Amino acid sequence: MTTFTYDPANPAEDFPTYPFRLAPDGLATRRQLRAAGLRPGGHHAVAQILWRRGKRVAYLYRLDWAKPKRVATPAQREAIAKALRARRTCRVCGLVQPYYIPRRYGCCLDCHGGH
Repeated sequence: MTTFTYDPANPAEDFPTYPFRLAPDGLATRRQLRAAGLRPGGHHAVAQILWRRGKRVAYLYRLDWAKPKRVATPAQREAIAKALRARRTCRVCGLVQPYYIPRRYGCCLDCHGGH
């Protein structure tokens, strides 16, 4: 079993490690950045949080380096909608279903049940 020491001020530690809920202000996880409408902006993590005896890890990013989340253009949104509609369209009967067509069947559940 690996043991972890908590000493973010130790210069020997290249990557500061904090216990759960004890990260300093100015650092945030990806989930926290996303909730704030931000993204890492191409920068790497500067620290980490470890919990559950080191079995779980969350990387921390600097808030002052974060950038606003990108917004999809109308053309990108249209392309996404078209792709998602194609995933709901049955190849056998051509009907658009309210669910995604299972890839293992390649057709809607009604058509698959008829085989």
